[in-house]
Amino acid sequence: MSFDYLTNAPLDEAKETYLEKLKKAGFGSLRETKSAAECPGRISAKAIYAKISAPHYTASAMDGIALRADSSYGATATTPVILDKDEFTVVDTGDPVPEGCNAVVMIEDVIWEEDGRVKLYASAAPWANIRQIGEDICAGEMILPSYSKISPGAVGAMLAAGVTKADVLKKPLVGIIPTGDEIVEPSEDPKPGDVMEFNSSIFSGMLKDWDCIPVTYPIVKDDPKLIKEALSKALEECDIVLINAGSSAGRDDWTTQCIAELGELIYHGIAIKPGKPAILAIAEGKPILGIPGYPVSGIIVIEEFLKPVIDHWYHRSAEPIPHTKASLAKSVVSSLKYQEYVRVKLAMVQGKMVASPLARGAGMVSSFMKADGMLVIPQGLEGIEAGETVDVKLLRPIEELENTVLAIGSHDPLIDELADMLHAEDPELYLSSTHVGSMGGIMAVKRGESHIAGCHLLDEESGEYNYSYMEKYFPDGGIRLVECVGRTQGIMVAKGNPLGITRFEDLAKPGLRYVNRQKGSGTRVLTDYLVKKYGMDEDKIDGYEREETTHTSVATQIAGGSGDAGMGIYSAAKIYDLDFIPVCTEQYDFIVADFAWDLPQVQKLIEILKSEEFARRIDALGGYTLEHPGEVRRRF
Repeated sequence: MSFDYLTNAPLDEAKETYLEKLKKAGFGSLRETKSAAECPGRISAKAIYAKISAPHYTASAMDGIALRADSSYGATATTPVILDKDEFTVVDTGDPVPEGCNAVVMIEDVIWEEDGRVKLYASAAPWANIRQIGEDICAGEMILPSYSKISPGAVGAMLAAGVTKADVLKKPLVGIIPTGDEIVEPSEDPKPGDVMEFNSSIFSGMLKDWDCIPVTYPIVKDDPKLIKEALSKALEECDIVLINAGSSAGRDDWTTQCIAELGELIYHGIAIKPGKPAILAIAEGKPILGIPGYPVSGIIVIEEFLKPVIDHWYHRSAEPIPHTKASLAKSVVSSLKYQEYVRVKLAMVQGKMVASPLARGAGMVSSFMKADGMLVIPQGLEGIEAGETVDVKLLRPIEELENTVLAIGSHDPLIDELADMLHAEDPELYLSSTHVGSMGGIMAVKRGESHIAGCHLLDEESGEYNYSYMEKYFPDGGIRLVECVGRTQGIMVAKGNPLGITRFEDLAKPGLRYVNRQKGSGTRVLTDYLVKKYGMDEDKIDGYEREETTHTSVATQIAGGSGDAGMGIYSAAKIYDLDFIPVCTEQYDFIVADFAWDLPQVQKLIEILKSEEFARRIDALGGYTLEHPGEVRRRF
């Protein structure tokens, strides 16, 4: 079995060619008949025509009396007309208008005499307050054209016109086949080596949004016979088939071979990243898509290739994708061989949209969830420099982004708590954060690319936090340093402290595997300072060059057994039930740019910092002290 990709087709070429081949193979929508009550939201398979007129009889439009209009002529406020009982008929709204009558007088305009006669002070115009036959819909008229979405109002029109059922486009059944020896059903306690199968849940949600019916089959082991059997079953039962994983170049990747044995392999390998291993094929006139196993790759492949197939099924044009222009906060590099997709965080800063790139791994589904937009780097371009204006596909409404506080800087779990509180108190406000360390936050605020930044940088000479760095990097001012929390930094170790760590110097113990923070982070600055203070050689600390970007990611490595110790805050150790050896209490503050200070979302954030609810949440996290949260420590 060859592990070479058969193609490296450009995206647009692959989409166009694949769709044309599907059309030639006869792939298209199927229809079914549904009662009118089942039609809302469905797509009409052919034009729908009225079977009867609506209304289908001459009807009273008001409660009142029906009469011949000329019998009321001459009635005025000073010369009323009195009608005998045989000259009118009492009617309610919707009643048929009696033979010989051609007007209805509203009941509030009728004065009743004691003998049953009526007195009118105004004459009635012919056909006043009467609904004519076919006033709304005439028999034979088209109610809805082909391939139109049937709204609840359209259903009402159908029923009024005698249409009790209609032909609609069948919702396509899309079979999803997860494969892999390591794949298991999701659980709260997976074993090492178990890869939880959640891609089908992601894909199912996307398919439901596109008016499809997903059918997820049981997990199939990496056995070509079993994979082929699953494909055959899905082809028999479904209109479209997705097979997840096994499309790459691993030793157990049998998907390509199995698909080729059942149908025509159109493409294996698309010039996109992530998503290159995608397979596009046709069997029995039906689409088969081989979806890469990494979730972000799978999402992109489904959006780029399956969505156009679904649009073809429903005879609808692709929905316009909202875009925005943004200034790129950080340079990104790209391969010349692929069209690359980069997830970004977005926020409006000083009247311009700023795009901050997120982690780009194809397996990092969380970055897709956190992304506000998608930057597409064309094939043949090596990258884009920071500060350049780029076009970004929006994943969130522009209105939300305009009401978002952007926090680029030091990581702390309290930022997530603040984001939750901000949106809970005002649903129109949001807090979006990117963790690049304290120095990264300083530079982001300095460049006007972030509203606020978390910061906890120790001045080795004075022992103070943050002040000297503000003076150095903001010599002309333009910021406020807002007090947040004091927090306990220390050494996180496995439960029970199996290596007997008691002090910072123990990190140089032989056999201890250390997990460090990235350069520029406040925790790294503190760690480097302590190494110097205690006369330690960082080269003797195994793993000192191993860098993680958040406190929780350090804690994760220790809890997972790939590291023995790492500097971090107490709240992160508590989350992962790790032992903790306190080292110091540091000051964690927010740098707030002057240009952002008066923004409603920033002022609301300051208000929340001062609240009792924030204090309660901080206490629950553990390892923090509060003195004057939300107060300006110093303006620069």
